[in-house]
Amino acid sequence: MVGIDIGSHSVKAVLLSEQHGIFRMEAAALEPMPKGMIKDREIQDIEAVSRVIAKIRKHMPKNVKHAAVAISGASVITKVIYMDVSLSESELESQIEIEADSLIPYPLDEVSLDFEKLNVNKADPSKVDVLLSAARTEHIEVRSHAVMDGGFEPKVMDVESYALSRAGRLCFSQLPDDAEDKVVAFVDIGAQISLVSIVQGERALYTRDQVFGGEQFTNSIVTYYGKSFEESERDKVLGNLPPNYTFEVLAPFQTALLQQIRRSIQMFLNTSEKENVDYIVLSGGTALINGLDRLLIDELGIHTVIANPLKNMEVAAELDLDEINLIQPQLMIATGLALRSFSECHI
Repeated sequence: MVGIDIGSHSVKAVLLSEQHGIFRMEAAALEPMPKGMIKDREIQDIEAVSRVIAKIRKHMPKNVKHAAVAISGASVITKVIYMDVSLSESELESQIEIEADSLIPYPLDEVSLDFEKLNVNKADPSKVDVLLSAARTEHIEVRSHAVMDGGFEPKVMDVESYALSRAGRLCFSQLPDDAEDKVVAFVDIGAQISLVSIVQGERALYTRDQVFGGEQFTNSIVTYYGKSFEESERDKVLGNLPPNYTFEVLAPFQTALLQQIRRSIQMFLNTSEKENVDYIVLSGGTALINGLDRLLIDELGIHTVIANPLKNMEVAAELDLDEINLIQPQLMIATGLALRSFSECHI
């Protein structure tokens, strides 16, 4: 399946293959999204978004039809519930449907839900922890229609935070050898939304998304220098800004970003038994701001790296490796979605 990350600034897509435990990137694409097509995490114009996805379609092999896409955490309700360990998958499904009415604050006929067994409950071995995810069906259908109109068949609807942490496991090789046992925060900073997913090994411990992203940086350039949004976005990427912009625009944005990440980590620590976060992996377009990893190391005292999910991955010869390397941090969620090709799910 092609992993398609529909963002407010761009649509990213990744296609992977796997052989003998080695992943290979077969195709990747990034196409800009017209401004205003995604607002408050929701698609505003299905036709416009499907046209962008149709451009992505041209970069993918014609024989690959299926796609994995995601909705954001704010559109999804997730709960860990406790069920009898002896129940089969079909029995679990029946039981969850009975109990979902009291767990989900929407009429069940307006909701799509799924579940996944996690681990036997530590406190009560007769119970198993089950992750329940539910979203309003209308949110799923809008994204599904955009993908179908763009030329793909949507096969999996994932949750962005899960896709991020799934791709994040490819980045453990960038961290010290003990990373598998430590608490790792994956922080994806998009144009409008920052997404935090904190894991320890295979366990997801905490997720949070908030309205904060690279557009705040761009809007500051618009305000400060009187440029259009498009000019500001271009000059931000090219570094074509006055020398004093570092103090006038960049430093205040970095301070605000630092506060957002610090607050997310503190909220996690306040609601868990963990004492600290050991490592941070930054991704998203805003992670490309020069020196952001060093800023977090200096200010938070936490070992921080910029995501490089392709570090131990083969890349198809026809792909431009230099170009792919430039956008690697932006491909994390799309990569996590593409990895669903190799994991079991209820389809």
